[in-house]
Amino acid sequence: MFPALETHLKQTIPDPYEDFMYRHLQYYGYFKAQRGSLPNSATHQHVRKNNPQCLLNGSLGEKDDLIPDTLQKEKLLYSHMLSLPHLRSRQLLYDELDEVNPRLREPQELFSILSTKRPLQAPRWPIECEVIKENIHHIEWAPPQPEYFYQPKGNEKVPEIVGEKKGTVVYQLDSVPIEGSYFTSSRVGGKRGIVKELAVTLQGPEDNTLLFESRFESGNLQKAVRVDTYEYELTLRTDLYTNKHTQWFYFRVQNTRKDATYRFTIVNLLKPKSLYTVGMKPLLYSQLDANTRNIGWRREGNEIKYYKNNTDDGQQPFYCLTWTIQFPYDQDTCFFAHFYPYTYTDLQCYLLSVANNPIQSQFCKLQTLCRSLAGNTVYLLTITNPSQTPQEAAAKKAVVLSARVHPGESNGSWVMKGFLDFILSNSPDAQLLRDIFVFKVLPMLNPDGVIVGNYRCSLAGRDLNRHYKTILKESFPCIWYTRNMIKRLLEEREVLLYCDFHGHSRKNNIFLYGCNNNNRKYWLHERVFPLMLCKNAPDKFSFHSCNFKVQKCKEGTGRVVMWRMGILNSYTMESTFGGSTLGNKRDTHFTIEDLKSLGYHVCDTLLDFCDPDQMKFTQCLAELKELLRQEIHKKFHELGQDVDLEGSWSDISLSDIESSTSGSDSSLSDGLPVHLANIADELTQKKKMFKKKKKKSLQTRKQRNEQYQKKNLMQKLKLTEDTSTNLNRRDKDTPLDPSMATLILPKNKGRMQNKKPGFTVSCSPKRTINSSQEPAPGMKPNWPRSRYPATKRGCAAMAAYPSLHIYTYP
Repeated sequence: MFPALETHLKQTIPDPYEDFMYRHLQYYGYFKAQRGSLPNSATHQHVRKNNPQCLLNGSLGEKDDLIPDTLQKEKLLYSHMLSLPHLRSRQLLYDELDEVNPRLREPQELFSILSTKRPLQAPRWPIECEVIKENIHHIEWAPPQPEYFYQPKGNEKVPEIVGEKKGTVVYQLDSVPIEGSYFTSSRVGGKRGIVKELAVTLQGPEDNTLLFESRFESGNLQKAVRVDTYEYELTLRTDLYTNKHTQWFYFRVQNTRKDATYRFTIVNLLKPKSLYTVGMKPLLYSQLDANTRNIGWRREGNEIKYYKNNTDDGQQPFYCLTWTIQFPYDQDTCFFAHFYPYTYTDLQCYLLSVANNPIQSQFCKLQTLCRSLAGNTVYLLTITNPSQTPQEAAAKKAVVLSARVHPGESNGSWVMKGFLDFILSNSPDAQLLRDIFVFKVLPMLNPDGVIVGNYRCSLAGRDLNRHYKTILKESFPCIWYTRNMIKRLLEEREVLLYCDFHGHSRKNNIFLYGCNNNNRKYWLHERVFPLMLCKNAPDKFSFHSCNFKVQKCKEGTGRVVMWRMGILNSYTMESTFGGSTLGNKRDTHFTIEDLKSLGYHVCDTLLDFCDPDQMKFTQCLAELKELLRQEIHKKFHELGQDVDLEGSWSDISLSDIESSTSGSDSSLSDGLPVHLANIADELTQKKKMFKKKKKKSLQTRKQRNEQYQKKNLMQKLKLTEDTSTNLNRRDKDTPLDPSMATLILPKNKGRMQNKKPGFTVSCSPKRTINSSQEPAPGMKPNWPRSRYPATKRGCAAMAAYPSLHIYTYP
């Protein structure tokens, strides 16, 4: 290689191949050579300074006294080439004297992607989806007065659903991917070609027909039918590639009239219970109000009713939501939503501001965890203050937070935004948290679902929060990479807490779902953090709504999978779509600021949880035991039994005390994605065909006769054995053959044990079979009083709890 480079220095017009090689080596920083051939700038500095022309004469022969061997010649030539401006690589670091320092630069983070010099990465849509070119943006705004729940009067109208037969379709999506189809490809801007105008054409200025639109980020209106002058029936689009999951809604209306009372009725909701039955109101956004008065989303609506659709078409039952409203202006552009939208573009704008902040970018590193099915970036933030020594860095514990695995639960994004606002601030508490923790933050786990307006699923048509145990990396990349990132993190350091932010559609307030620790030595410790959070946010957080039961249908959730991997404090945080029934906020809706404040309370509770003074921790444990004692008394009183709690509590199962979680209606997994399910069916059919082919019929009479003789012989032998056995039983004086006893006893022993009175079969999870696989306990966090913990969990902790570094995957 080097002789060719020598020749090139003498040529005015480079050879094309050698020019290509130069560019190739320059791009890769010349590190394709062996390590031993790298130049030592200190060794050759004297040669270059005192003999600047030694390499420009076209030959190294004149300076053989300075360059003793061929290797030194190659090193010197190599060093000279790196000093030439047109060959200098930007991958190498140079010192102050402009001498080459053979070290590669630190790999660049995504700050180069999220830069003011370049536009944001445009969302990628499935190729079936039409997308309008307008950019939808909403301002953040907190209402000055509390927004109270709607008080049902009992005489709310229940509109009869008439549909297209008696109404007029004024908006309808043409092509919607449904169940049976599956995601194939994506592109920026979605479907190719000209975007059609789906809304009706107005006949003149007096035409008061509303113009509907939802082909933008997170929108999901499929059809609008005008059934009266100011009354519309709305059909929501199901999650793409499914036939269900209709709860989230977000759409736009134009051509409004100020003094009219409009009625909207959504006709295809799937959940039998909803917060709309207890006073929750839809959200309205007026573009004119935002432009002129700086007013954003607000709760509006009257005559709100949630009821069952009586239309019986033999399919699953639907439920309806109806409400009336008066628009504030004529000719306004308004939006309706189930909850405050937070889109993928909103997230990117926020991360862009962090990336371009010279202070925040020093302790917040932005990375790409993976790409989603559609090719959208799943971002990973690593937040921690730089450590002064490797020991201090290794001693930090980790906290993992994630949101938007369910795309329609936008409240998770607002809680996450509040957390990020605080942890990235210059507050002393935030600085302390960054000193003692490494935060791994996944602000949007399901960007594809958020972009297309799904409520619960990804583009695989499946609920990602039921597939954390998956091995299908290609179908579920977001959670597959999340789980493996946390697995690697556990190998490096202890993970103190994992929390996944969600939204809840049937219960008010904010609460946590956790997992019971079956090790009685650390009994109730997983409930300390939720109780502390309740004390820090008493008007928002309800500890009594928390539940710590691990159900079989929730085994694939992030909370349970991370708990089984060894994270004791593993939670799902549920934030209501409605509001609070507690304290000063009783009977009021949550605002954006309320949810963002909860992100701050998570940080505040982390400091309390890790306070070197264990008084708070001990006090919470005592309260938890008393609460549990009362709950046990209550349960046994309902059963009409007395119980003595002065003895050991280990005989009482917490699973029997707690009720099941009021989780989603879609708790069960829908199985494999459609395209994989089809392949699985084909493989199953092939296996059946293969088995049938193996059972070949006997073709010749000789084969049939041999089989018949074998069957007769086996029957005779069996008859002989049965006769001898009966004779032995009748003859009591004849002892049992010891060889037969060894064969019979092991079989009967198991049967006898199963028939013993009082024998119980353990129903505990697999995790408790091996005591070494208990999650590492966090009995009493004992942080040193200095900002930096002195040491990481050392070998002693490893010896006591080796399960922290033992992982089982399917």
